[in-house]
Amino acid sequence: MKSLSVVTLAATFLIAFPGTGGGLLAAEEGPQVTIYNQNFALVKDTRSLSLKEGTSEVRISDVTAQLEPASVILRDLRDAKGVQILEQNYEGDPLSQGFLLRLSEGKTLAFQVQNPATGKLEIRTGRVIRSGYLPHQGAWQTFGSEFAMRQQALMSGGGASPIVEVDGKIQFSLPGEPLFDAPGADAILKPTLLWRIWSAKGGPHDVELSYLTGGLRWEATYNLVAPEKGDRFDLVGWVTLENESGSEFKDARVRLMAGEVSKIKPGEALGGLRMESRMAANAPAPAVSEKAFDEYHLYTLERPTTLKDREIKQVEFCRADGIPGSRLYVYDGAQVEAYRGWDPVTIRNNPEYGTQSNPKVYTMLEFTNGKAAGLGIPLPKGTMKLYRADADGRREFIGENTIDHTPADEKVRIYVGNAFDLVGERRQVAYQVDTKGRWADESFEIKARNHKKEAVEIRVVEHLYRWTNWKIQVESDPHLKTDAQTVEYRVKVPADGEKVVTYKVHYSW
Repeated sequence: MKSLSVVTLAATFLIAFPGTGGGLLAAEEGPQVTIYNQNFALVKDTRSLSLKEGTSEVRISDVTAQLEPASVILRDLRDAKGVQILEQNYEGDPLSQGFLLRLSEGKTLAFQVQNPATGKLEIRTGRVIRSGYLPHQGAWQTFGSEFAMRQQALMSGGGASPIVEVDGKIQFSLPGEPLFDAPGADAILKPTLLWRIWSAKGGPHDVELSYLTGGLRWEATYNLVAPEKGDRFDLVGWVTLENESGSEFKDARVRLMAGEVSKIKPGEALGGLRMESRMAANAPAPAVSEKAFDEYHLYTLERPTTLKDREIKQVEFCRADGIPGSRLYVYDGAQVEAYRGWDPVTIRNNPEYGTQSNPKVYTMLEFTNGKAAGLGIPLPKGTMKLYRADADGRREFIGENTIDHTPADEKVRIYVGNAFDLVGERRQVAYQVDTKGRWADESFEIKARNHKKEAVEIRVVEHLYRWTNWKIQVESDPHLKTDAQTVEYRVKVPADGEKVVTYKVHYSW
């Protein structure tokens, strides 16, 4: 079997996995799995190894297919210096038909085929020139760039089809079901760690094994449900866990880390609050608790759960009712994306810059992530889905968007969609530039039309992109300065009516 190691171990290994003899006693508790929202996890498992004094050989077979061998840490729970790993092999490519075909390249194998005329099974022989087997990706993707590049070259050069010589002819497929000799007792049936361990004394040792692995991920999803009228809404937050690691974690203690943890990818160089919710008095306790941890936030599932391989699991982690929200209508009429990369001189000398008009008025929902709203916990980044009840009480989906990590007491604003009955129109009225005098004047007229049966407030956003030094000389309505080059007009637009906003800005440089 192919392994990743410095020294190949040729000795007989003590088999070490839960529920069997041969060196490992069953762990008293399930594994601890901390899943990061960057598609990797830290696994910690308590085990009991039966070791000899001096050097022992141990096989740990219940690890993931995307384990990072260099991250393995083994700690004796009673004696910090009681055990030490001298050598380690990681067998990440377990026994399979493809793997055995690869070992048989250049050899003659027996193939079982069905005779189409008689329907009986017959044996044919063929020489395997190329197996076409591609190594399990998880076994190498987590390593450094040089190893990954070698594996990628192997995969691209070998192709995916086998080459077999049968009766002096070459075919690019298997002639039948290959038959192999029985594997030896040391066959690797699933990803395995092979250790040569030094122990200060013989007997049982309670140890903690920890390692980083790919193949585990989590994300947050929030469902917001609003009534037919008004913008108070109920919120339910779900955590979705996905296990593609190649291993099952039974009765695991699961924690979720939220934040931007620095993690080097292959090929890259180094360059305690309880969640509160407004639930009924007899409602069950939250399934997830949260606390600050270093520069991140850690969410803990309160009950052990089993993470099966290739399984998606969802757990409710927050709930709040009657959250006061505000519906915002925003008209950002300037379309300057096509001018990206222009320098200030070109911008000032082109009267048409930024005069294209966007007619869409954005619909947004805003609320404060505070205790008064039944939240007040750090919300991990994820997707917020918004539903509204119609006159019959049926819920209809009206939009979704993503939020970033949001601390407690901060505002959350999500773009829901474009308003159907609101229309904007933006028009440049005048533009004058004096290059020698180092100034420019520009005037705009913005129209906001409301086809609803009730009045609404629209926030008209204007970007003063000609230069950083500016002053609004004339305007129809007072503005709010939201940043160094952005102003906002908050205007009331009557039902079935129109509101016109005008302003003149003077630039100097």
